[in-house]
Amino acid sequence: MSEGCFVCRKHRGELTTPGGALYEDDVVYASHVLVPEGQERVYLGWLVLEPRRHATGLADLTDDEARHFGLVTARIARAMMAALDIEWVYTIVLGHHVPHLHLHLFPRYRGTPREYWWPRLDDWPDAPRGGEAEVAAVVEKVRRALRT
Repeated sequence: MSEGCFVCRKHRGELTTPGGALYEDDVVYASHVLVPEGQERVYLGWLVLEPRRHATGLADLTDDEARHFGLVTARIARAMMAALDIEWVYTIVLGHHVPHLHLHLFPRYRGTPREYWWPRLDDWPDAPRGGEAEVAAVVEKVRRALRT
């Protein structure tokens, strides 16, 4: 782990995410995105998966880590489909803002107008949004679906 890395700090428990860890093992940590500072609400169901080991990108994963990371990603996407009223899960690795691999999983809720499909999900005025309590409830729904 890297001392100053935001993601590594989260894995060490120095930062808390609403609802806590959705999933964690020795290789993968998954949670909901944080409610941005200065905001009260966030797009519900927007999850991130990260390798526990400090790795900056997909190419930095070992074959075993990549295989496990992919399997966990698929399991969580299926749990999202089962637990939430969604019709699609977008998966994407974006940018260099945080130099620790983090895969975003964005749910597209049923009824989302086509003009707000990726990459405009968060622009939809009626998109499901919530604060920490609503995020924690979504995390628990997906967590329960993972167990079945």
